[in-house]
Amino acid sequence: MTSTFSIRPARTGDVAAIKRLVAPLAEQRILMAKETVAYYESLQEFRIAESSDGEVIGCGALHVMWEDLAEVRTLAAEDSWRGKGVGHVLVQQLLEDARALGVARVFCLTFEVDFFKRHGFEVMADQTAVDPQVYSELLRSHDEGVAEFLDLARVKPNTLGNTRMIKVL
Repeated sequence: MTSTFSIRPARTGDVAAIKRLVAPLAEQRILMAKETVAYYESLQEFRIAESSDGEVIGCGALHVMWEDLAEVRTLAAEDSWRGKGVGHVLVQQLLEDARALGVARVFCLTFEVDFFKRHGFEVMADQTAVDPQVYSELLRSHDEGVAEFLDLARVKPNTLGNTRMIKVL
């Protein structure tokens, strides 16, 4: 918690605000927009940054992919709050959540390389971050984020220009 905003778990009433935060970033092809139902289905993965007056000013999610691997996704902040620590505090909370779940590595697919470097992420030199057996299991996932992590051809148009980064906890 800071003096101007706090972080809390998302609630069903936050989905419209999450969509509002993601929309301009999706138009710029920085984030991928999802169907409303997908936000509800993954709501327990989200943390919300809320201003002292109750406005949703940021969001971020931690999606577990495998026993030792999770992804930071849908990290967004209201334009007027960028540069004020919202993303920083959200990432810190998501990394704490990952540790609490027993995750050893956290992945992100991002255009914001410098931001994530400041949080201890490194560009993935080896794009094979999982062994072949886990890779074959992950191929069964219907989650687009997992497909992006695996660099599958069907998601390449969505990931062009993004950098794969990882942090070992």
